[in-house]
Amino acid sequence: MNNEVQTTRAALRNDAGQSRRTRYSDAALTPPVDVIEDVNGITLYADLPGVSREKLNLNVESDTLTIEAEADLAVPEDLASHHTEVGLARFKRVFTLSKELDTEKVTAELAQGVLKLRIPKAEHAQARRIEVQVA
Repeated sequence: MNNEVQTTRAALRNDAGQSRRTRYSDAALTPPVDVIEDVNGITLYADLPGVSREKLNLNVESDTLTIEAEADLAVPEDLASHHTEVGLARFKRVFTLSKELDTEKVTAELAQGVLKLRIPKAEHAQARRIEVQVA
């Protein structure tokens, strides 16, 4: 399993020992995504374990789809974690969408840590049957 980390800034400390930014303050895991295309459009399945609907942000701007989420991984007060496989609780993934997709009709479902996005093809990109007239 490959959990890639996207980060924009590294940890920096000045001479006074003050942290200007932590190493992973802008970091996010890249969730694995399956993309399935059929004649009517595409379906994306993104693994977002521990993410609730309230902490999920989906955004389509022009031809860019952005998935951002934060997991609710609470540790009870009387327990201390000695080993953590996934210390980051944020996810981010960005896709460039084809002009053939209708971004006005995107539907989304979140169930048991799996996000399902359905993006249909635009009408101009749909296959259509041409009626032949008898002369």
